[in-house]
Amino acid sequence: MSFCCGAGMVGSVGSVRHYKTLVHNVPIMFCPVCDRIEVHPAIEGEYEILVEYAQGDQAPEVDFADFVNVDNTSELFENCTMTDEAASFAEVLKQQIDISLDLLGVAKELQDDEWREALMNRLKRLSERLKQYNKRKQVSQKSA
Repeated sequence: MSFCCGAGMVGSVGSVRHYKTLVHNVPIMFCPVCDRIEVHPAIEGEYEILVEYAQGDQAPEVDFADFVNVDNTSELFENCTMTDEAASFAEVLKQQIDISLDLLGVAKELQDDEWREALMNRLKRLSERLKQYNKRKQVSQKSA
């Protein structure tokens, strides 16, 4: 599992912009707290080669899956939460909140105020994201 700012990175397949080229269907890792996105380390080499060729051809968009066969996404993401396999993004956020709450209890027990403060900030950010997600979901359900 990859970590960012102390939080577990979530695995998914998404689109990544590299300069002027948008690459679709790339296995990525993203942080639900600080929104950092990185290409999954296992396919990073293939991604860099594809982007280099796409930029040489001045392609505005390419589909990673058209050039690189990634059949083992379940293996790629076996040590992390994968949003595509979770019931919903809300479930992923709730899992991250639960983990942070467990760690908060440990930080309090150890009387580590710096860690406790970092966890409180993480919990605040995760809670905000969950509220925003639920609000967007309700709006889209009402308009459907």
